[in-house]
Amino acid sequence: MAVDITELEERARRLLTPEVYDYYAGGSGSEQTLRASVSAWQQHWLMPRVLRDVSAVDTSVRLPGLPETVARTPIAVAPTGFQSLAAAEGEVATARGAARAGALMVLSTRSSVRIEDVAEAVAGEGGAWWFQVYVMRDRSLTARLVERAVAAGARALVLTGDTPVVGRKRRDRTEGVVSDAQVLANIGPLADLSLTGQAADVTFADVDWLARLGGVPVLVKGVLRADDARACVAAGAAGVIVSNHGGRQLDRAVPTALALPAVTAELGSSVPVFADGGLRTGADVLTALGLGARAVFLGRPVLWALACGGADGVRDLLTGLTGDLAHAMALAGTPALADVAGVTQSPGSA
Repeated sequence: MAVDITELEERARRLLTPEVYDYYAGGSGSEQTLRASVSAWQQHWLMPRVLRDVSAVDTSVRLPGLPETVARTPIAVAPTGFQSLAAAEGEVATARGAARAGALMVLSTRSSVRIEDVAEAVAGEGGAWWFQVYVMRDRSLTARLVERAVAAGARALVLTGDTPVVGRKRRDRTEGVVSDAQVLANIGPLADLSLTGQAADVTFADVDWLARLGGVPVLVKGVLRADDARACVAAGAAGVIVSNHGGRQLDRAVPTALALPAVTAELGSSVPVFADGGLRTGADVLTALGLGARAVFLGRPVLWALACGGADGVRDLLTGLTGDLAHAMALAGTPALADVAGVTQSPGSA
């Protein structure tokens, strides 16, 4: 049976307090981008091939240009903050579930659990993880987190590039939802919490700064334009993640599904491009892969799974969606991820 993320979200909504549910579920402005991010994937159509041997379908993926990361699935966990609001173990439970599903996890700078504890959970299950970076107003705080993450085993850094300021969300009642202790879980005592806020002066030069600081590949998340994608690579990025931050930043920003083709066309096959935002089915994932994405990231669905079932819930979500992807690949005549190029038809194409 296919994974029903709508039903999973409804179950999570009943379990979470209204404030926490809205904190996770809400988008910026009138939430136009939030809504469109899901529906835009359906504007693409799949062009299945026939008479291909699909008796064995392989969903494993090697992430090119990165440190020998091989996952059993191209469906990875996007960085989302303060996961202990959803379940007591928070990011540790997510890490265990993702690793058990053979999926990559990206840990957020806004993790409510210590970096080292998450790293231990991933290592205990034989998994792999990356560390997402917000450049904070006090850059020394960012530098210390990056150094700790790399020392703990993060194989790459993901610089979020679309948050020079935080988008305004009508549903966001952060006051009283996220505690100071959660904000400072990885930072320690700090007299001025404003120093942990986003720096508004982040530029392409920070790609090189992070690469030199961490000594691991740096990807840039939040890219929606082909020219920005090319500039990120010129600045030293090992890859880009096409994302509109789940509709939480600039409302009316283009959905990932519509931005992805231009970015993959610009960068070609030599630079890995990833997709994040609005993916809800195995067919959505196949659509993204057919448009040139090497892998995809899930944000809110993982939070719903975490709230409903902890580590096992996360594992079941990722395993189930991978099964849905494999089924779609078989029907599309694409037995391996190397075969999916050209299986997606974009709006307006012949």
